[in-house]
Order: sequence, then C-alpha cells, then structure tokens
Amino acid sequence: MPARAQGHFIMTTRDPTIPPPRRLKPWNAVERGLARVGISGRMLVLLAPVLWLLVFFLIPLAVVFGISLANKQFGRPPYTPLLTTDEGTVQLTLHLNNYIRLFTDNLYVAAYLSSIRIAAIATVITLLVGYPMAYAIARSSDRWRNILLMLVILPFFTSFLLRVYALTGFMRGNGVINQFIGLFGFEPLVMMQTDFAVYVGIVYTYLPFMILPLYTTLVKLDVSLFEASADLGARPIHTFLFITLPLSLPGVIAGSMLVFIPAIGEFVIPSLLGGPETLMIGRVLWDEFFTNTNWPRAAAVACAMLVVVVVPIMLLQKAQGAVVEK
Repeated sequence: MPARAQGHFIMTTRDPTIPPPRRLKPWNAVERGLARVGISGRMLVLLAPVLWLLVFFLIPLAVVFGISLANKQFGRPPYTPLLTTDEGTVQLTLHLNNYIRLFTDNLYVAAYLSSIRIAAIATVITLLVGYPMAYAIARSSDRWRNILLMLVILPFFTSFLLRVYALTGFMRGNGVINQFIGLFGFEPLVMMQTDFAVYVGIVYTYLPFMILPLYTTLVKLDVSLFEASADLGARPIHTFLFITLPLSLPGVIAGSMLVFIPAIGEFVIPSLLGGPETLMIGRVLWDEFFTNTNWPRAAAVACAMLVVVVVPIMLLQKAQGAVVEK
C-alpha cells in the first residue's frame, strides 16, 4: 500500500506465504533449557526417582547413622550436639560405643538371632500355606479367579492393628478355639503370649504378600507343559517337582522377600501376641528409643538391623537372577 502524507504511519500487508512465528510452549522452553546444560528428557525422568530416594531415604538414613555415633546425652536434655563450635573451631564428636555394645551385649545378639529365626520360620510356613492357594487361584476359571483374588486382597481394607488384635479373640484362654475344643472335653490350650501366636500372626498378616507374587508367576506358566508331562507318563508329583516348582521359583523368591524383610523387624505382632520371652529386635528398638530414651543406641540398633536385612536381600536377588538366567 503506498505511503500517505508525511507524518502518518506507513501500513503494509503481511505476506500470506510466510508462516507466523511459533510461540514456544513452556514445556518446550524447559526442554531447551535442560538441553543447554546437557540434561535430556529421558535423564530427567530417571532423575526424579533418584531425587526422591535421595531426599526421603538416603538423607534420613545418613541422619540416623550420624545419631548412632553420638553419646547417650544426645537424646536427653540438654541434648549434646554432634557438632560444637568452640573458639571459632568446629568439633565433631563421634562414638563407636553403641556399635561395640551391640556385639558385646548378649541381649542384642539374642534379639537379632531370635528375629532372624522367627522371620525365617514364619516365611517358610507362609510359603507352605500360600503356594497351594496361589496354585488353586491360578488354575481356577476366570470368574472364580477374580473372586478369590478379591478375598486375598480383602484384608487390606481393614486396619493392620485391628487384624492382629482380632486374633486375640481366637487364641486367648476363653477364645473361640478353646471354647470349641471345650465342647469335646479337651483342656484349654495356651496359645497367647507364646512364639506360636507370633507365627500365626505373621503368617495371617503377610500371607497376601506371598500369594500375589506366586499367583503372578503361576498364572503365566504354559499349560501345554503339564499336558506334555502327563502324556509322557509323569506322575503329578514329578510334574510339580520338575516343571511347576522350578518355573515358579522367581515368585517364591519374591514372596519370601516380601514376607521375611518386614517380619524380621516386626513390633506390633510380638507386642500383642507374644510373651516376655519372645524377643525381637523391633521391641528392643522401641524400648531403647521410648523407654530408655537412648536415641543413639536405638539408631545403632536400626542401622545394624538394616545390614542384617540387606544381606538376605542380596542373596535372594542373586538366587533370583540365577534362576532367571536358567
């Protein structure tokens, strides 16, 4: 368009063949900014869980480990700090007495050994109970499979504490079990305040954690393998030992880890169902922290328990990796 008189604006038209400038979206701007510093979108996705573990696991764990190296007055007034500044110098006071006490005091050694024993036995019992149930669910029809899975998951809709406390109504002196056997003239059984009650509580509580990994593994097995085994004249027990069990070992290992790891540090079940002779490291940790107010000793117990738990995890993961490779 020709220009008008002097002093007026010059108006021009935009060429329709030239596309308008693209507005940069906020997310694209973030991507370009991250690309400039060498961070890709994939790296950002992987970085998010790493930051989560760093903030909510590694840093609190480092704090607990630092507390375990303090003296007893750290958890009592006037709360002696680890770091002190005197005359412009920073002093860090660390003590190894708490860890030395763990290996020299028979109480802690017995608590660790008892926790490992109870957790291992309860894991084996849970496996023996959960394997047939998982196998039955995996081999049932689709309609019954959904119903049975719902029954397995149903206990999670109630409180963990209520489920454990409800067992006392069955196993106490005048509970349901003793009233039932009393109808036949039998003497009441002493079940509460014993290791037996603790085993029952752990198996009852953690049974779904064993069934679900086993079911996930068993439901994926090829049925033609069992048919071929039967056609070749193999007995059902041989089919189970040489086909079903080896192929289901990943589920066995995963379920065992999900039961053994929380059971070794269990506190609620031995407190409600166990007696004074049922010594587990969870109760010792509670007593050190709340009764004795010895925070450094309790932190040392927790750190040592973490090491005790990590070793079986590494062994089970190594065994699981060997099974998968085969």
